[in-house]
Amino acid sequence: MSVKFQVVPRKNPRDLGAPEKFYAAAIGDGEVDLEGLAEMIAYQCTVTDSDCYAVLTALEHNIVNELKQGRIIKLGRLGNFQVGLSSDGKETAGEVNSSSIRKNRVLFRPGKRLRSMLNNVSYRKEG
Repeated sequence: MSVKFQVVPRKNPRDLGAPEKFYAAAIGDGEVDLEGLAEMIAYQCTVTDSDCYAVLTALEHNIVNELKQGRIIKLGRLGNFQVGLSSDGKETAGEVNSSSIRKNRVLFRPGKRLRSMLNNVSYRKEG
């Protein structure tokens, strides 16, 4: 199996007058949802797909709640989730407050197995 990619032109944001360059961009090749994952897991063990779905839904619910509290979620070999922030710079530490935060996001740090998977991915150009 391989990851599909397409070629996309992009301008240089620092020099809009410069000619475009072409870059590879990954293309999603279908999707799998929580129900699909639950069904796949059920075929690999003795648990029913509805039980797997209930566990995955509970996992999602608990990850959201723990991230809201600022906790790092460590999912063993899968990896870690954490909230990350971007803020405006201020002249003094006292000027920094919650209104200085411009953007937040969920950071994911993959475990060793996911990172090593990236070393073995093959690619194929679409179109």
